[in-house]
Amino acid sequence: MLLCQISDPHIVCADTLAYGRVDTGAMLQRCVRKIMALPRLPDAVVATGDLTDHGSVDEYRLLGDLLAPLSMPLYLVAGNHDDAVAMRSVFPQHKYLAGEDGFLQYVIDDFDLRLVVLDTTVPGRPGGELCERRLRWLDRTLRESDRPTVIAQHHPPFATGLTLMDQMTLANPEAEAEVVVQHPQVQCIISGHYHRTIQTRFAGTVASVCPSTAHQLFLDLTPGADIRFTAEPAAFQLHLWNGESVVTHTALVDDFPTWGSRD
Repeated sequence: MLLCQISDPHIVCADTLAYGRVDTGAMLQRCVRKIMALPRLPDAVVATGDLTDHGSVDEYRLLGDLLAPLSMPLYLVAGNHDDAVAMRSVFPQHKYLAGEDGFLQYVIDDFDLRLVVLDTTVPGRPGGELCERRLRWLDRTLRESDRPTVIAQHHPPFATGLTLMDQMTLANPEAEAEVVVQHPQVQCIISGHYHRTIQTRFAGTVASVCPSTAHQLFLDLTPGADIRFTAEPAAFQLHLWNGESVVTHTALVDDFPTWGSRD
């Protein structure tokens, strides 16, 4: 199975630039075109949060238009910039958005990899948290099947060294680790929020962050460094299940010349 992950498009209303300078809609459109031009099309796409910038109905409508060319199943994940009520109103055909146990979390069992989407959001806060109800749901869901599993969530469950951003990530990663470590079928935990490619070992598996389809976070590991963004290339990730493990590739949206034995 080939799972494509896009993250943090931060779509704003048409004819508007995010932060007054980033055409996030045009950048997502380019990303979708790149995905559909891949030599091997993904079996599914998961979008790991901050789908819009303000969580408005108009932004979600534009998001839907931009994602419409994707021919494969699409699964949406809520981020701290998102609004679950608006998402559900604009995407009624996405029945999984009803969620489970009162949160926008769900399970997809249609592929060789089981996809478990975990809601890490806290209304009105940029950071995330997993309450006891969500942790119990995660444990219960993982106990239901020992099939190879990917957990998708918006906030990564680890500190990155980007210290100010680390104050706005998952507040209790150790609680998630206590659950995940009991379930060796978890191949990886994929997330967004940080607008960069980042990965680490976590709870007996691998946890990673997907770059944004638009602007990236400036890499400054100086303690206390300000949060800044940069126009580094937009990208997405491809998670390949080869029957034994998940192998992750980062793909740039920009096109570059190719050559080889077929030339």
